[in-house]
Amino acid sequence: MPARGPALPGSIPGTFNNSARWREVLTVDDNFLCIHGHFYQPPREDPWLGTILPEGSAAPWLNWNQRITRESYAPLARARRLDGSSRITEVMNCYEWMSFNAGPTLLHWMAQTDPDTLRLMVEADRASAKRLGHGNAMAQVYHHQILPLASQLDKELEVAWAVDDFTARFGRAPEGMWLAEAAVDTASLEVLARAGIAFTVLAPRQARAVGPLEDGALTPVDQGSLDIRRPYLVRLPSGRHISVFFYDGPLSQAVAFERLLADGGDFWRRLAGASGPGLTALATDGETYGHHFTFGEMALAYVLDQAREGRGGPRLTNFAAFLADNPPTRRVELHEPSSWSCAHGVERWRSDCGCTDGGHPGWRQTWRGPLRKALQDAKDAADQHFFQRGALCFKDPREALTRYGRVLSGLATPEAFARDHFLERLPAPEQDAAWKLLAMQQWGLASLASCAWFFDEISRIEPVNAMTYALRALELMRRTGGPDMEAPFAEALRQAPSNLPEYGDGAGVLRACALPRRETPASLTAQALWTLWAEDRLPAPGASARVAWPGVAVTVTPSAPGAGKVSIAWNLEPAPDEASYRWTPPPSDPDPARDPLSLPVTVTHPGGEESFVPRALPVNKRQALADAFARRAAQRAWDAGKAAMAVGANLVTELQEAQTTMTLAQLWAGQWTHLAWAWLNGLEIEGKRLELLKLFLGQCSGDPREREALMERVCAHALALAASDAPDWTALSLLVERARSLGLPEDWWSVQNLLWDLGLHHGAGRDFARQLGFA
Repeated sequence: MPARGPALPGSIPGTFNNSARWREVLTVDDNFLCIHGHFYQPPREDPWLGTILPEGSAAPWLNWNQRITRESYAPLARARRLDGSSRITEVMNCYEWMSFNAGPTLLHWMAQTDPDTLRLMVEADRASAKRLGHGNAMAQVYHHQILPLASQLDKELEVAWAVDDFTARFGRAPEGMWLAEAAVDTASLEVLARAGIAFTVLAPRQARAVGPLEDGALTPVDQGSLDIRRPYLVRLPSGRHISVFFYDGPLSQAVAFERLLADGGDFWRRLAGASGPGLTALATDGETYGHHFTFGEMALAYVLDQAREGRGGPRLTNFAAFLADNPPTRRVELHEPSSWSCAHGVERWRSDCGCTDGGHPGWRQTWRGPLRKALQDAKDAADQHFFQRGALCFKDPREALTRYGRVLSGLATPEAFARDHFLERLPAPEQDAAWKLLAMQQWGLASLASCAWFFDEISRIEPVNAMTYALRALELMRRTGGPDMEAPFAEALRQAPSNLPEYGDGAGVLRACALPRRETPASLTAQALWTLWAEDRLPAPGASARVAWPGVAVTVTPSAPGAGKVSIAWNLEPAPDEASYRWTPPPSDPDPARDPLSLPVTVTHPGGEESFVPRALPVNKRQALADAFARRAAQRAWDAGKAAMAVGANLVTELQEAQTTMTLAQLWAGQWTHLAWAWLNGLEIEGKRLELLKLFLGQCSGDPREREALMERVCAHALALAASDAPDWTALSLLVERARSLGLPEDWWSVQNLLWDLGLHHGAGRDFARQLGFA
């Protein structure tokens, strides 16, 4: 009997989740709508530190993940619906009413930095599963690799790790999986089906021919003739099968690029007019809502509300729910390989096909092929080394590698994983090698993420990140006894021409942009010492202090003010690297003419002695040190100024006849923020003293950035007051009133969210909620 994948939905009980059979059955004779958002960011983590470093182009945010989360991912979880008076009637979690997938690496970052938005995504999936019998969330291949170009091993790892990550995040197995760039071929679909995936979503131009479900002639189709309102079956050579949905191409294009999100009413009318019997599906980058189009999430929320309330148009569902009631009645053959973002199949990720983005029409992408070959050769070498060296560490190297996704996702602890997959009584050095081998594969896979080829120049951040991940993988291969492949890697990159003469080729990009990112014991020690100094945490001799990044932690134990021991503990590796250091800390009264980052750090470790000057760090790592210093300096200045003006505000004198400003206003102006803070927090002065203070605060209204920073503090203070067991609504109302009197740039978004979450916009908090814009 041939092997089988997921059964046809509904044909064999228990093979597809039809647990909510009490719900109304969705039939192809009715009109249904599924709006899908593909949420993904390129991997940006430094492969040594394991953290995303500052990205100047994302300013004022620290990095692009943070910026896009604030502009898109978080607003979609808390979209405002307004009445005719522009007052808030609902804070809608759009994820509850739309289909979505999110990249595992993005969700890993979100779990650390914005767990609230991730929580709302998970809650939305559970709510939709309760309503429809199937959750809105879909899985996505782990590193966004173009699967038709991936090796068989990498295909299997990308899918297996994605399934583990989805299961850990959403508490259930995925039913559907989004393919990176919707890139598809038969071999990739075989891997999905074998992993239990029931369906995927493609562009209509990827369909080649359709025909009867059983044997019969196939009819060629194109984007115009394909019936996109029903799922199709793909029969696979193994005997397995998988279902495919096709989204509405023109409608999705209008959402992404034709300003359809400018007006929610127009958006809804366009959708209602385009729908018909069956399923109308849209699919766009999720960042369209809010990041690409400001307030696009509000237009989406309007449409979702119209559809869920049945206001003269299609009704909402998701792919899995529709598939459960409407199994395919026809089969499809696909153009292979093909994708949604390249008219030439998948050439965009391996050749100069003409598909590109980046704003330089005259540039060529002849670098794409050599870059792919260099990265794939490095990954192939890592694979060979993994299985040879891994035979000395793992019971079954391939099984261990496949199951490593459970460690990355948190489904398995490192200890449990080691018990299950390491050889019995494995010595500590071999355990260390085992974890290094797994990390080698993790970064090797990351180096092949699709974004490295998407744009127009090899020196962009995406290809540079890919080279950096490959460097880290090659370093781990060398550290576990493998060959040194860095020189062949650089030589291969010489065949990848840059459009910029200052780089020349990929080897020039590697040398200028990727190699400086590499960490050594001295560079890590320098960053740790500088961070401790900037944060006023340098320990006294005999004591210890720790600087931890997600990928590595450095513990400093001084024996004297300029010398001591350092312990470098890499994530998951059992034995830390030990070394000693010498350095000259920046003086307490530094000379402005001397660059503090020019002070060298000398580290002695088993490999020898190494000196490092922090100024040699790449710009984003120097920016991280500067940010640590700025945060601490700003906090010290804030605390000192707040304490001073707690007194100074009470010393403000009465407004005298014909007086137009405060005496010595130029001195008080430097304390404007702290005087304003005292006033915002209920400073009680009356009469002419109050008149003079308000006059001055209005005149010296501060730098716009100072005002934004003050508003952030005001908002945080309001959050703390509103979240207390017994909120002081009078104090909160006064805080808002005075903030408005100062003309601060109002942003009560997080406070509004709290009021909605806790139901405080009703009852005792109703008046305050109305003050913040609720109906």
